[in-house]
Amino acid sequence: MRSKKILINNLLIIFSALLILSSCENKEDDITVSFEHPDTGQPFQIVNAYKLYNDYFEKATQDKQQKNIKELYQSIIIDPIYDQCFADGEYLHLVDLFLNNTQNDYTALKNLIQDIDQEHVSKVIKNALFTSSEYLLVQINTTVCVVPVVELKTPSNLVTVGSGKIMFFYTGHFNEDTLKTGIAHEYHHSVWTHKYFSSEGLTTFLDNIVFEGKAVAFEKLVHPDGSFFPVYPYYSLTHWEMIEPHSSVKDINRYIEIMFGGGDLPRFYGYSVGYKMVKSYLDKHPNLTPSEWLGVSSEEIYDEADFLSK
Repeated sequence: MRSKKILINNLLIIFSALLILSSCENKEDDITVSFEHPDTGQPFQIVNAYKLYNDYFEKATQDKQQKNIKELYQSIIIDPIYDQCFADGEYLHLVDLFLNNTQNDYTALKNLIQDIDQEHVSKVIKNALFTSSEYLLVQINTTVCVVPVVELKTPSNLVTVGSGKIMFFYTGHFNEDTLKTGIAHEYHHSVWTHKYFSSEGLTTFLDNIVFEGKAVAFEKLVHPDGSFFPVYPYYSLTHWEMIEPHSSVKDINRYIEIMFGGGDLPRFYGYSVGYKMVKSYLDKHPNLTPSEWLGVSSEEIYDEADFLSK
């Protein structure tokens, strides 16, 4: 009888341990969805980081936690996804404001999270990744992290943090066509970074404008009718004369002004002129595949392009 009780107790202990282990695994599974392309086996992940926020809301609203909001944000929101979404990111500086600033409008955040249709959003992201990878294959794990933000701190709600790491800042303005086109744009950045990024980074304005121009060209190849960044049909010599002298400049502030527009330049001007430059080069080399023109230097593209006449 005694041995039977011991056996039952041992079984209960084992069962309890399994339940604890299972709950830990399920919690991770609830946040991360892993999958592969059915034909190529290329691996992908979607990290639904917004699922971490309920625990954060509950603890952040407790009086005793008010002085530790930043630490709480770090431990509940950032730390669990850091390795998948940020670690070793070549462009980590682009998300500094998200990493280092808490979001305090809990009501707006809760409403935003309730608005997320996980099944639909995940389906669009998954299909967009599959389609993009069919044009440009790379055998690294590519992760898209879905995070809710009330106030966008970046110029776009899609940002490549580095090789295999793409952030989707969900603001509630969800458009399926824009999302899949944007995924193609950022996927191209991710693959380029994996293959060609150096410690010196994108050193000049010309490097950056071609980098973005290639991504726009890729998104239009994958989704001909889509548009993540505007491409202006007209050409203005006046605008080009304003920026051409800066082609070898390394001033990040001037780069931002040119790429995103402002003042005398149209919005997102740098993306538009960068695309026209790359498109002109590709028109001269129609047999090049995306993997072949991925690594063509900015100098070669600029020297061969005749977009100034169009």
